[in-house]
Amino acid sequence: MELDAIDIVRSALLEALLIAAPILGAGLIVGLLISLLQAVTQIQEQTLTFVPKIVVMILVAVMMLSWIVVRLSEFAVAMFTAG
Repeated sequence: MELDAIDIVRSALLEALLIAAPILGAGLIVGLLISLLQAVTQIQEQTLTFVPKIVVMILVAVMMLSWIVVRLSEFAVAMFTAG
């Protein structure tokens, strides 16, 4: 019984990681590009990195919304049928 609970938690965390990875990856890439731009131009403004990252991450989340819903639906069905 305990191993079943650990497997469920493991699969839930893996699914969360798979869903979040593209969104976080886009934020990471934009953050690196903005940091490189700041280093070249010597502009050190905190909001310059924050706002573009949030905008890109929201856009990526909206574009991938159908994929996210499918993944979560498949996971929910697997969890309910496993018992």
